[in-house]
Amino acid sequence: MPGSLFPQDFLWGGAIAANQAEGACFEGGKGLSIADVIPYGANRHPVKMGIEKRFKLRDDEYYPSHLAIDFYHQYKRDIALMAEMGFSVFRTSIAWSRLFPRGDEVTPNPEGIAYYLDLFNECKKYHIEPLVTLCHFDVPMHLVTEYGSWRDRKMIDFFVTYAKACFEAFDGIVKYWLTFNEINLLLHTPFSSSGLVFEEGENSEQVKYQAAHHQLVASALATKIAHEVNAQNQVGCMLAGGGYYPWSPKPEDVWAAMEKDRENLFFIDVQVRGYYPAYAQRIFRENKVTLLVTEEDEQILKNTVDFVSFSYYASRCASADMGDGTNLSINAAQSLSSPYIKQSEWGWGIDPLGLRLTANMLYDRYQKPLFLVENGLGAHDKLNEDGEIIDDYRTDYHRSHIQALGDAIADGIPIMGYISWGCIDLVSASTGEMSKRYGFVYVDKDDQGAGSLTRIRKKSFWWYKKVIASHGNDLY
Repeated sequence: MPGSLFPQDFLWGGAIAANQAEGACFEGGKGLSIADVIPYGANRHPVKMGIEKRFKLRDDEYYPSHLAIDFYHQYKRDIALMAEMGFSVFRTSIAWSRLFPRGDEVTPNPEGIAYYLDLFNECKKYHIEPLVTLCHFDVPMHLVTEYGSWRDRKMIDFFVTYAKACFEAFDGIVKYWLTFNEINLLLHTPFSSSGLVFEEGENSEQVKYQAAHHQLVASALATKIAHEVNAQNQVGCMLAGGGYYPWSPKPEDVWAAMEKDRENLFFIDVQVRGYYPAYAQRIFRENKVTLLVTEEDEQILKNTVDFVSFSYYASRCASADMGDGTNLSINAAQSLSSPYIKQSEWGWGIDPLGLRLTANMLYDRYQKPLFLVENGLGAHDKLNEDGEIIDDYRTDYHRSHIQALGDAIADGIPIMGYISWGCIDLVSASTGEMSKRYGFVYVDKDDQGAGSLTRIRKKSFWWYKKVIASHGNDLY
């Protein structure tokens, strides 16, 4: 594949999230966040879903985010590894509760500001552009217990105060921003995404869509403020991407796939277009949702994003009858397992052509620059007798998806960059495991939290270094 497919200003890099990597849960003035109360093990799923209220820590459970991979203390060494690979962009998030421990303070925690200032300056030292997500599955727990998180309209003001503090504190250092990570997952994992829990008998769809409205207004206000603070700032939305295939050519299955796509694209439709799509009214009506939307909200939503970022791990499949659950893939959004697509160890379909399809669909729909900010393969990695990790399966995955992205660029789509997910091993957001590894760098830690935290370059590390050095021309 000719390297000229990738534009000269194309950004190559990797991504982590604060709650999956930083650790230092009780250091630097940080408050508890929603990620900090989600345990590893059997209780993880009901807590993530908002079914089981979990507002306090328990002595009999392990919480992976509390130490994670200790990026908080080891970031200089980790960023040096990223620089060694040749990164031109590093995506990370700010822990909201590290800047505003309770979430409703007026001024930020100076120690938190100082930490991120050092982190972003360390990136710049190596000519790496930070791409910063403001809210990556991260809400201060005080806002959950005191206000019910995003179900309360007051959250808009709290988020705007936080966002403005970030734009001002890191002005001139960070120019690429994302507001909410995978915002559509609010519908699928309400607590781990947005801090939502539900009372018995209440209409959870009403709660979720009203919370979504508050997030969309907050995102639009943050976008407006970012541009006011510095006209050079670029702000994007972020979608958990991967389109739905119909299970069969049967018209009912085609319609079911379109409805599933709309369910996910609903959020991005608003963030890019500045108003609710026509089909939303039927969704609200059928789910007995009555949104409280002010005229001022409608004006605020017109502050649209500069680009559309998305994650892509797998495509999805839907039918009019999703069956009894025996053929469902294991992922946040419900999907049937396609017999035509190979699956990863965790049941996620490996479908590089689906990435090209997703990119074409998003650009056809929005005509905004696209940015692939998460792509990767979770796998069990084993050290061999020489202390090496030979992860050719990871190299194969990334190669095929970079090729698909090159094809999308050849299709005429402006794509800003390619960012691998979990460029260094970190805690899995879905399962809380360390053994579900994504990185080019191995971290010595197991699912129960034991290990030296030593970093080891995998075989894929050297492969990705070569890919970046060749600007995507040498993928072998």
